[in-house]
Amino acid sequence: MSKEHLVAVIDDDDPFRAALIELLGWTFDARGFKSADEFVATDRADSYHCIITDIHMPGMSGIELLRLLRSRNLHTPAILVTAHIDPESQLDLEAIGATCILMKPFDSDILTACLEKALNETA
Repeated sequence: MSKEHLVAVIDDDDPFRAALIELLGWTFDARGFKSADEFVATDRADSYHCIITDIHMPGMSGIELLRLLRSRNLHTPAILVTAHIDPESQLDLEAIGATCILMKPFDSDILTACLEKALNETA
């Protein structure tokens, strides 16, 4: 893992997003987005090595974002984070190929393991 890996952090919770970018910034080139819509609007989704996104956000959800990316044939590994998940959403995430699903709050070691798994998917 190195700074050459570009990671998108998409979360509407400003303090959480900032903390995650700061944590990842020691190892990765992490960029933050306050919504899935903002991320998609950059038109650079294909340049990221991994996406970390909240599931529940105003506008487009993390699940809808993954469906959109997959429909565009972009299979960037994705780590989904949430404070709560229902069984139906869990099945949706597995069906669209989420690398990991993390429940907030999560340990940074678990996040690191998920990132290693995600980056190995693209290797």
